[in-house]
Amino acid sequence: MNFRSADNMSFNQISENILIEISEITGAENVFTDHDKLEKYSHDETEDLIFYPEVVVRPDSKEQISMLLKLCNKYMIPVTPRGAGTGLSGGALPVMGGLLISMERFDKIIEIDERNLQATLEPGVITEVFMNAIAERGLLYPVDPSSKGSCFIGGNIAHGSGGPRVVKYGTIREYVLNLEVVLPDGEIIWTGANTLKYASGYNLTQLMIGSEGTLGIITKIVLKLISRPTQNLVMLASFPGNEQACEAVSAIFRAGVTPSTLEFMERRAVEWVIEYDHFQFDLKDEAQAFLMIEVDGNDLDVLLTDCEKINEVLENNSCSDVLFADTAAQKESIWRLRRTMPLSVKSNSIYKEEDTVVPRAELAKLIYGIKEIGARFGFQSICYGHAGDGNVHINIIKGNMSDEDWNTKLKEGIREIFELTVSLGGTISGEHGIGSVQREYMDIKYSAVHLNLMRGIKSVFDPKGILNPGKIF
Repeated sequence: MNFRSADNMSFNQISENILIEISEITGAENVFTDHDKLEKYSHDETEDLIFYPEVVVRPDSKEQISMLLKLCNKYMIPVTPRGAGTGLSGGALPVMGGLLISMERFDKIIEIDERNLQATLEPGVITEVFMNAIAERGLLYPVDPSSKGSCFIGGNIAHGSGGPRVVKYGTIREYVLNLEVVLPDGEIIWTGANTLKYASGYNLTQLMIGSEGTLGIITKIVLKLISRPTQNLVMLASFPGNEQACEAVSAIFRAGVTPSTLEFMERRAVEWVIEYDHFQFDLKDEAQAFLMIEVDGNDLDVLLTDCEKINEVLENNSCSDVLFADTAAQKESIWRLRRTMPLSVKSNSIYKEEDTVVPRAELAKLIYGIKEIGARFGFQSICYGHAGDGNVHINIIKGNMSDEDWNTKLKEGIREIFELTVSLGGTISGEHGIGSVQREYMDIKYSAVHLNLMRGIKSVFDPKGILNPGKIF
């Protein structure tokens, strides 16, 4: 029996004979076919999407993955690589069935090279576990998505994940030096070199970052590390409206200060955290929007001077109140407010989360436009995110919207949001990726020429189209 991908490629189902070959590669104890075991791998953190694989396999070496891909390439079996399943775009879902390769056994930190400020590790290492391991040596890997306590480093790389500290330290692209990758035909390559400079032909390392498992399966990673700052200060500023808070963001940078974190939160998001987490917070009536600002470094006097500059900017942008965290407990409390937001929204209502990014000076226009679009289509929205780099997470709340409108008209509203985002110089995902959720909106940002170039790259790496089909385009 066969079925077709979105690219009209014909795939086959996994026969008993192929299943035997899979079991011989990894051992039968690492192959799952029963419904209860498959259920865990049929979804991620994306809303409402469930796709069951035919078979799940848990290899533990590049050689096993190579043999699995050679087998699937031979028999035209679709393959979906999967990390921890914390994604928000459906990128790790087996939309064509077939074989799902779980990377959960690739969980070793192989080396922390303090002399070169590098680390070599496997893709199944949990991000926070790695961050804690290098922190003990006074080192920092600053890419810290909100799911850092459960997501895998490999998944972060595959989706171009970010987090709040991108604003000062840069994106994940600046920390990945080299990757060991198994290609769809089973060949194994290193994409680059363990060097800070690379001008030796096409940069395949950068091409793999954000490719969402469509070009190859990462089996080893070399990361750049930096020295860990010893001091940090945290401020929470409140504003009478979203526009004033957003205008202050760009003004802080124009004043010559680069915070390590600059997060935007609107009032309703804070209210939901208070309700969900029984969070103790004095929420004043006039506070309609918030900025959480962190500065870090090694000289406390310099940081205090930065905070004085920031405070002056805040006063000039209608800030109504500033909470300055004096203690570690106060800092953690403010961070907890921000980190709990995704969970509080998820627990409160049927929702969809979109991940937009614009130049930071356009944030006010973006959020104003989101509210206007929501009013016309009948949905509410709660916005928060990484204002320092222009990355806003839009949580669209069903509220009183009818089921029919939610299932039909909502897509029109989302399309308008993305059209607005692109018109402001932005794009349709800052850190969540495209996966299977955003692919229908790719035409808003990219021309046919651009999309065909992407498809051409895919066909060079994966001419049979077996690897993570139905994603990106």
